Amino acid sequence: MQEFGWGVIGCGEIANVFAVSLKSLNRGRLVAGASRTPGKAEAFAKRHTIPRSYSDYDALLADPEVDIVYISTTHNFHFECVKQCLEGGKHVLCEKPFTINAEQTRRLAALAKEKNLFVMEALWTRFLPAILKLQELIASGEIGTVETLYTNFCLGFDLPPEHRMRNIDLAGGALLDLGIYPISMADIIFGEKPSRFSSFATMDRETGVDEHSHYVLEFGDRKKALLSSSYSQAAPKDAIVSGTKGYIRVPDFLAAQELHIHKTDAEPEVLRFPYGESENFKYEIAHVMDCVEAGLRESNVMPLSKTLEIMELMDAIRKPWKLVYPGE
Repeated sequence: MQEFGWGVIGCGEIANVFAVSLKSLNRGRLVAGASRTPGKAEAFAKRHTIPRSYSDYDALLADPEVDIVYISTTHNFHFECVKQCLEGGKHVLCEKPFTINAEQTRRLAALAKEKNLFVMEALWTRFLPAILKLQELIASGEIGTVETLYTNFCLGFDLPPEHRMRNIDLAGGALLDLGIYPISMADIIFGEKPSRFSSFATMDRETGVDEHSHYVLEFGDRKKALLSSSYSQAAPKDAIVSGTKGYIRVPDFLAAQELHIHKTDAEPEVLRFPYGESENFKYEIAHVMDCVEAGLRESNVMPLSKTLEIMELMDAIRKPWKLVYPGE
């Protein structure tokens, strides 16, 4: 089994979860962190006992022990950071959303192909054992033909205007930050592009991003996903997958550890897939290392074509809202 050295660009809270998750695998090692915020990389390195910290990204990319870079900056910096990593000869795992629009994703996909490097969007929910089992149950017809998905990602936070989720300069808003999860869940369940969609949003009066937004995705005549996201409203994070012979409830679907199966002809059943605290990302991290070791340049679970498809959908969803980010 090949040993890989990881570097981190952006040393915030999500990077801390990444560091703990990587350590839990006993495979791969975190060798460097980089942040342009003074003192942040040093504090991150001290917290996780990392050998080196850098105040600029070029220095990290010049580190010969860094094979793969995990990017966890705010959304507005993703495109430039991924581009810089690819030009520096490093494989990349970049937090969702991969970019702020589809055109940026297309450009990075072309560059990754040109440089012959592995790149993947970090949407960790897709790799959880509970979600993989859910897909298996749906494919086997456990609850008949699946026709509807209901799910939300709503936080109920009272955030200051400068918070990244409310900041248009940082590509904030509920859709890109939160809505990508319910939309991705619809793709996990139905496995195809929606034939039609409708959406509406309540815009943040102070900052201009979508404060809460709702999406109805249709897949042919009978299959639908009813989705929403919000940083200011609260709601359960459960996903309900409804079929002709029953339904499956996935509590806290983003971090799924249980499947509650309710069939019309059987007693309810609970399947459990526990993992350790703050080890959320270990499954996607292991997948990246497996792919790179096998010489793959894209994931078969989260290929760039899938990232592009969802990015195109999110572009189309926000177009009627006239939500345009700086630089677009």
